[in-house]
Amino acid sequence: MTKPRQVVLIITDTQRRDMVGIYGGTNVRTPALDGLGRQGVVFERAYCAQPVCGPSRSAMFTGLYPHSNGSWANSMPLAAGVKTLAQRLAPQGVHCGYIGKWHLDGSDYFGAGEAAEGWDPAYWYDMRNYLEELSPSDRERSRDANTSVVGDGISDTFTYAHRCSERAIKFLQKNRSSDFLLVVSYDEPHHPFLAPKRFFEEYRDFTLPDYPNLADSLADKPEHVQLWAKDARAWAESEDRAAKQRDLQLYLGCNTFVDQEIGRVLSAIDDQVPDAFVLYTSDHGDALGAHRLSSKGPAMYEEITGVPLLARWPEHIPEGIRCSQAISQIDLTPTILDAFGLEAFLDCQGKSWLKGLGDPAASHEGVAFMEFQRFEVDHDGFGGFQPIRAVTDSHLKLIVNLLTTDELYDLDLDPQEMTNLIDEPGYARRRNALHDRLLNWMNETRDPFRGYYWHYRPWRTDAGSPTWGYTGMTRQRQNEPGEKRQLDYKTGLEMIEAVRKK
Repeated sequence: MTKPRQVVLIITDTQRRDMVGIYGGTNVRTPALDGLGRQGVVFERAYCAQPVCGPSRSAMFTGLYPHSNGSWANSMPLAAGVKTLAQRLAPQGVHCGYIGKWHLDGSDYFGAGEAAEGWDPAYWYDMRNYLEELSPSDRERSRDANTSVVGDGISDTFTYAHRCSERAIKFLQKNRSSDFLLVVSYDEPHHPFLAPKRFFEEYRDFTLPDYPNLADSLADKPEHVQLWAKDARAWAESEDRAAKQRDLQLYLGCNTFVDQEIGRVLSAIDDQVPDAFVLYTSDHGDALGAHRLSSKGPAMYEEITGVPLLARWPEHIPEGIRCSQAISQIDLTPTILDAFGLEAFLDCQGKSWLKGLGDPAASHEGVAFMEFQRFEVDHDGFGGFQPIRAVTDSHLKLIVNLLTTDELYDLDLDPQEMTNLIDEPGYARRRNALHDRLLNWMNETRDPFRGYYWHYRPWRTDAGSPTWGYTGMTRQRQNEPGEKRQLDYKTGLEMIEAVRKK
């Protein structure tokens, strides 16, 4: 009898790489995730597609970059016709359960409380569903960071994380013999850092390592980063040192608490579906003072775009692998489809990792692309519209900040990204080659913001003169199976080649 195909994807919110112990660097305690990492692959250079909650998740679940799937800022829904993993798997007989933060329905932070198409409504549990279980006073308590440390604090059962874990465990118990995809999407350790009081004590006197970029002068950073840093400093300077230390203590305590909750789900996986393919990641990182910034937003620095990514699949993936090549979360959708024996759809912008996971010697492209448009359509602030495109090959990182100054960093020599090398002659050849890859990616993914202005940068002295026609290409969308073939504007007949001279 063929074993059922089963995939569990676990996601946290705002958890950068060094917030997971197996990545080293900060002495945080995350025993469950560390154990998962030892049993499979630790991706040391994984990146989100856009360092904002909604757009990052949109890429994970569609296999399309935010600029292609329509959800390129928080509170912006996926475009009509864009399918999520569940819409591709459910028709193939795969039971799809989603438990936790969704952030893709165009509603507010908490969601609409209704199951998205393809996901089983019996298990759907977004943050609005959680809030509707609470009294009005408890709703307010659930949004206040002081709740965790005032008086006796809160119980495990009060938290969103615990309730998500409970539902995930029940799903695993009930569906152990079925083909399924289960997503467990925690809001933690995101603010307001809710966790039982005992988790904060061990971080009472914790301090971050003395990373050099905490004292970055910002002299060679773009204007929008300097403005953001100025705003962050103004906020920080209005708080006393004890308050700042408390926030770090709460964040790290909640970080360890969500690890406990993940551990409960991992134990259930071991008991109920030990052969399941387990993936863990986070939607983006947090600056935590790096380059004098706070939170996440329009910057491509490692602390913000770099994410933890772990994978375990008994009999398919060897244990104890550490992968140092750049890899993107855009690959999650085709990888999960591949795990179910399904090919990626024609316009999928990621690639499956499975061959590389099963064979560490197999080649991988080793490049990750990132983008930014705006933080949230509801907010006037957070820098407003900041169009950014970036690429890294694990050694260099090129960042094109369309409205401000571009950046180039040598990650081998300068992992803290302190020295902007964009005008350094010795890097021109490698910089330009990376830039060409970035421009080609924008064209291939039909980036609606693409155009000559990304090409003709002040440092790109070999670019010639801009032209209105730019590449002169037409790039129509490929068709989904069962969908009518798109028509050629020139002839009115079905198109033959989606990419062609205009």
